[in-house]
Amino acid sequence: MRAIMDRPLTILGLETSCDETAAAVVRGRPGAPGEILSSVVWSQIRDHSPYGGVVPEIAARAHLVTLDEVIARALAESGCRLGDLDAIAATAGPGLIGGVMVGLMAGKGLSVASGKPLLAVNHLAGHALSARLVEQCDFPYLLLLVSGGHCQLLRVNGPTSYRLLGTTIDDAVGEAFDKVAILLGLGFPGGPAIERAAKTGNPRRFAFPRPLLDRPSCHFSFSGLKTAVRYQADAMDTLSDDDVADLAASFQAAVVDILKDRTARALRDSGAAGERLVVAGGVAANRAIREALADLASEAGARLIVPPPTLCTDNGAMIAWAGLERFASGESDPLDTPARARWPLVAE
Repeated sequence: MRAIMDRPLTILGLETSCDETAAAVVRGRPGAPGEILSSVVWSQIRDHSPYGGVVPEIAARAHLVTLDEVIARALAESGCRLGDLDAIAATAGPGLIGGVMVGLMAGKGLSVASGKPLLAVNHLAGHALSARLVEQCDFPYLLLLVSGGHCQLLRVNGPTSYRLLGTTIDDAVGEAFDKVAILLGLGFPGGPAIERAAKTGNPRRFAFPRPLLDRPSCHFSFSGLKTAVRYQADAMDTLSDDDVADLAASFQAAVVDILKDRTARALRDSGAAGERLVVAGGVAANRAIREALADLASEAGARLIVPPPTLCTDNGAMIAWAGLERFASGESDPLDTPARARWPLVAE
């Protein structure tokens, strides 16, 4: 291991936990930004759009069909062969179990074929550590993880050390975006659709609730907000384009207020971690959310780090980097490591 640490590590990462089939090769060492040698993402949005959400069986079959090609492209674009790699990293959960199994089994097969160690990566750790792939970001730091399936505030103390400060008690924020977008006839995925509609809307037209605002905890709630949008839309009968834009803008403004309030409390409560605020996950691509959190960080004297949009949504590079961080500390996983539908970063 000492010999390995004397040089940068090269890791192949596979991601199949939801509706993106992804593979990437990264090179680097912990403590300094790494290099993304390749990153290939095959989106399944067209397959799932007619259903208004991700269909697990369709997702698993699509991963099975496309993953070999995605891996081959990632290796070719990186200029690496299997023998050039130090290890194989694959998402082992949490996520849609069929898709997770496809990627993890592929990772195990490549590990056996190449003789390289396997790293079974927690998908949430991929998001949590993605900032360290692109910027100097020392431990500890505060993480706001906002995605389709997760909404959490965590103190990140190390590659495998996390303390949960707050989580959603019902819907994840990305799920709320998706459901409101469907309700307003904006389609799937909901995050970009709501953001586009909100650009021309009046965010003050509808006074939607801000659940748990100013409560002493750092927890989130979005179910009541989503229901309030539905009641307002139902009460209006026929919605004009202006109505839809105003509903989207008012909903987005409420989400921004909730995220900013909860994160402000976590910054106060997180000690030294409050010096660095990392925002990751697909919802972090929303410009209004990013701008509000930038203002919050400035007010709190914290450094805001948001990975580029390509690293906020699901991708193989973040999985490769999370595997690299673990491998550099001497860790790897046995071939009988199971796929997991649920796998919290912090033990419940």
